[in-house]
Amino acid sequence: MGRPLASNLSHHHFFFFFFVVFLLHAQQCPAAGGSWLVLLPSIGISSMHMQLLPNNRVVMYDRTDFAVSNISLPDGKCRPNTTDCSAHSVEYDIASNTVRPLMVLSNVWCSSGTLMPDGTLVQTGGFDDGYCVVRTYKSCDSCDWQEISNGLNQQRWYATNHILPDGKQIIIGGRRAFSYEFYPKMLANENTPSLPFLVETNDPNAENNLYPFVFLYPDGNLFIFANNRAILFDYSRNQHYRKK
Repeated sequence: MGRPLASNLSHHHFFFFFFVVFLLHAQQCPAAGGSWLVLLPSIGISSMHMQLLPNNRVVMYDRTDFAVSNISLPDGKCRPNTTDCSAHSVEYDIASNTVRPLMVLSNVWCSSGTLMPDGTLVQTGGFDDGYCVVRTYKSCDSCDWQEISNGLNQQRWYATNHILPDGKQIIIGGRRAFSYEFYPKMLANENTPSLPFLVETNDPNAENNLYPFVFLYPDGNLFIFANNRAILFDYSRNQHYRKK
């Protein structure tokens, strides 16, 4: 036979009262005492993308087709075949709190990239003249962006890059790009395998599988999440093992 209702209510009220008293008298955790500090009033660009580099500098870059920026390229330089003499990329040196303008040639709008083992940033794809471009940036006091105009086999916009154990990058998906490829390539005519999972997760007129989430598992397979589904993918055999 269970407890009377009045007894149960009394029991619950006691613990509720005890809990309230505990909250009222609990010692508050002291705040960390942090604060925001404006280091520079402007870096000259709106940073769409940024990457922390191994030498404690940060490279930042923005689309090139919107307007001129608020920082000029050095030595009176202008982007080729344009009247735009402003920089759309900068390198911020944390130690000296200074910004150095860089020249990015193609449109990096919603491109993708990651660091190579030696610390070189590889940035791929983008919009319009940047669709098939591979850009590399190795930081030094006088270094600048280097670009390979047809470094990709397929146009990549909103793709995802991930470093692999052998030091190459895998580049997955993008707008209307249901495939993957690698950089650097072993052969100039290296094939571009299809990835049906990206077709399956592409809802009509929604484009809700862009920038897929990609993580390397300890067993060497890739966990790929797009839209509302995921797979474990063996890129070396172009096979998926499990769908979630």
